[in-house]
Amino acid sequence: MNRIILKSAGVAIASILASILLATIVVSALGGTIDGNAWLMLTICPLAIAWPASAFTFWQSERLRNAHRQLARAHAELAAAHRRLEEKASRDTMTGMFNRESFFAALDRSRRKTDRGALLIIDADHFKKINDNFGHLTGDKALLEIAAAVRRAVRAGDVLGRIGGEEFGAFLTGASDEEAMRVAERIRCEVEAIRFHPADGDVVPLTVSIGGTPCASGANVSDLMRAADKHLYEAKNRGRNLAIFDDGISAAA
Repeated sequence: MNRIILKSAGVAIASILASILLATIVVSALGGTIDGNAWLMLTICPLAIAWPASAFTFWQSERLRNAHRQLARAHAELAAAHRRLEEKASRDTMTGMFNRESFFAALDRSRRKTDRGALLIIDADHFKKINDNFGHLTGDKALLEIAAAVRRAVRAGDVLGRIGGEEFGAFLTGASDEEAMRVAERIRCEVEAIRFHPADGDVVPLTVSIGGTPCASGANVSDLMRAADKHLYEAKNRGRNLAIFDDGISAAA
């Protein structure tokens, strides 16, 4: 408010000076003189008009600027909230990985950028037994342990998703076949090394079966899923706790 008063006072003083200068020029040109009453009018009129008018204008301008700042702040907060909602909607609530739909969307985006990479499908072995014997809460804890092991084993920049109840997907961005096989084996070993203790129970072994496929040129997401699924079923049929990538097989010693 003080700034508005000072600015409007400056405008009023400038108006008084301009009024006096203009009157002096005009009256002098007409051969007249400015008496005391005229000086008073030249001072009071601009002061009475310019000061309140300019103060109101500056006040309205300040209100408009404040409204713009508040609108910009609200817009930024709304955009941030929208991003948080989008992020939350794209994630599996339990593991924090992409959910099925978001994983396949991310996989499709990555496939459009490059043909180099690999897809792994990771499925927990005998997981129904854990749920049946110890309950679903214990099963959830086991699933979180497996998810953490998968995260430890993949590389920075790889895309992870929970694509089924106990099934995960991993897109290994830019990975060669050899790199993909190494990552698949790391995942298998990380899960196998978990010492999972249900409440008041002995250690329950956790293992996964993994099917993988390279990203062939021109292959779409459905093609990749079919190829990886085929190798996953092969790993299951061969006794589980296996990682099969194309023709490569990795198993527990």
